[in-house]
Amino acid sequence: MTGPAAPQAGVPRPAQVLPVAAPQPAAAGPAWWWLGVHGGAGVTTLEQVVPGGRDAGRAWPSSEVPQPVVLVARSSANGLKAVQNAAQQWASRMVTGVELLGLVVVADAPGRRPRVLRDLVNLVSGAVPRLWEIPWVEQWRLGEPPTAAPPKECAPLARDLSRLTRPV
Repeated sequence: MTGPAAPQAGVPRPAQVLPVAAPQPAAAGPAWWWLGVHGGAGVTTLEQVVPGGRDAGRAWPSSEVPQPVVLVARSSANGLKAVQNAAQQWASRMVTGVELLGLVVVADAPGRRPRVLRDLVNLVSGAVPRLWEIPWVEQWRLGEPPTAAPPKECAPLARDLSRLTRPV
């Protein structure tokens, strides 16, 4: 666990917010919703390689029954700033009917992340319950289809989400 598990009193509303919409009805319903906080965050890829989640369509899937949500962003400065806004929106109680599970940060480039971006990841991860970091996966860049099993880079994420969303 990296940050708060529930919204906090006194958190101001962010300047930029994501829309809030009721989720599309699904036959069995997803175990969780992937919420890309900006375009190109990696939701489509994660939906393919980590089974169980469904794309929330860049809107908070709020409803009467708390919806498990995982924020998704690239590790770029713009992606991480979008995370700050989304986390602040959640923490300020602007969004109801959401159980925020955590944040997935998907590498935006191969190699070691610059220090300023590592620091920004550390900062934003303190505002969400959990952080998962997915390193650069060259096969995704090349458009190779997903395999039957999640890539090793996604194994901890898949395992944790399965555990967190398992019916009691």
